[in-house]
Amino acid sequence: MGELTDKAKGLGNEIAGNVKQAAGKASDNQRLEGEGIAQERKGEGQNLKGKLKGVFGDKI
Repeated sequence: MGELTDKAKGLGNEIAGNVKQAAGKASDNQRLEGEGIAQERKGEGQNLKGKLKGVFGDKI
């Protein structure tokens, strides 16, 4: 995958994670909130991977 693909997937996961966190907090569902935190972190990692590909090329 390329830099932009990784960044886009990362952003999507961050957004979905934030939505899950908000829904979990609103419904007092700790499991859903935890899933949201995990998904947001996954997205942050994907975004970082995309940034690194931008610096070092797609060989990462």
